[in-house]
Amino acid sequence: MVNKNPVVGVIDIGSNSIKSLAADRGPGGELRARHNQAIDARISAGISRTPPELSEAGMQSALDALRELLAGLAPLQPAPIALVATSAVRDAANGAEFQRRVRAATGHGIRILTGAEEANLIGRGLVADPALAELRDFYVFDLGGGSLECLAFRGRRIAQAVSLPLGCVRLTEQIVADSARPLAAADSARVNQRVRAELGAARFAFDLPAGSEAVFAGGSVTTARAILAARAGRAIADTAAVVTLADLRGLLADIGGLPLAARRRIAGLPPARADVFPVALATAIAMAEAGGFARFHHSFHNLRYGVAAELLFGPA
Repeated sequence: MVNKNPVVGVIDIGSNSIKSLAADRGPGGELRARHNQAIDARISAGISRTPPELSEAGMQSALDALRELLAGLAPLQPAPIALVATSAVRDAANGAEFQRRVRAATGHGIRILTGAEEANLIGRGLVADPALAELRDFYVFDLGGGSLECLAFRGRRIAQAVSLPLGCVRLTEQIVADSARPLAAADSARVNQRVRAELGAARFAFDLPAGSEAVFAGGSVTTARAILAARAGRAIADTAAVVTLADLRGLLADIGGLPLAARRRIAGLPPARADVFPVALATAIAMAEAGGFARFHHSFHNLRYGVAAELLFGPA
């Protein structure tokens, strides 16, 4: 059923950050963002434990972020407001307890997305990006704290969609003994090996026509672009929405070799992401090498936009 309300709201409870979006229909019937906000609230810390479990500190941080984001949406009076959660809550043994606490604190329930739902909604959000309107056959990757979503589009329709346990928080906890130290070359190689192994196990095929482009969404490539913009003395909005493999390798060489305290002082790199950012870069590089991509288009249109499109226009 198509939603007739002028404005809808979405809060994406991601593994590394929690983000809100208010959106409506633009004059041409397109999805139009009216409000965006993001808060780093890493609820995925400890997700690599056996069994995975959300920490008390992580849940409290998430509740504080949700209250702030809901207050930010309130002036636009969106209805409905959909709260969705991804890998960290989906995998956590105490995910149901977190859901109960969110409802008690905010009055809102949470829709916990399956990996397939998450990947498909990310895909729907990406095709709503007007900057990507000319792409027909292309790949989409979205790296979060708990998982990496991989999609292939043929004729702007999803042909493949998989969710892989390759989030940057998860891999940092599993591979890096001490994230306060520079990233060791051996650990970077292990990230590359893990990415290739998971792609192979999921049978994700890079079989689109030669020369097909790739799009990367999510906070990690947003951060890479922000650092590059800061180095050029520009705002991120004033830079080209493209990050090259050479850019990523250069950032890993520069930033991966620094201790955590120095990483936290880098312009454009949020201090809360500094511990996992080297592994995030190594993961993006591994994806580029596996697919033979020299560059990624960058888009802000990810999961939130897909959920908003579903609310405004109905199921795809």
